[in-house]
Amino acid sequence: QVQLVESGGGLVQAGGSLRLSCAASGRTFSSYTMGWFRQAPGKEREFVSAITGGGGTPYYSDSVKGRFIISRDNAKDTVYLQMMRLKSEDTAVYYCAAHPIFLRLVQGNCDYWGQGTQVTVSS
Repeated sequence: QVQLVESGGGLVQAGGSLRLSCAASGRTFSSYTMGWFRQAPGKEREFVSAITGGGGTPYYSDSVKGRFIISRDNAKDTVYLQMMRLKSEDTAVYYCAAHPIFLRLVQGNCDYWGQGTQVTVSS
């Protein structure tokens, strides 16, 4: 199995920035697609961003495109989410996820999930 641990969440003002990290342990391979989802109170979990094993094809939901940047460091088994120009509607618990197939991850059919990290944006 693979364990995913998120960190970097916190409380920020609207317009500010945060960088989330997801560290993987166990049988993790560079070929895995990794990504981020989020869930706000009373809402369903939604896709945020994904990145393939090689890091060459980042993908974003329309709500965050242009503001968030996903990246990965395979040597450290870590994926990052740089969040900029944060809005109150970005407030949610952010989850890291992994799956060997890109489209499966984007659809939420992930083999592994992290415990989540809270991001709160004050307006």
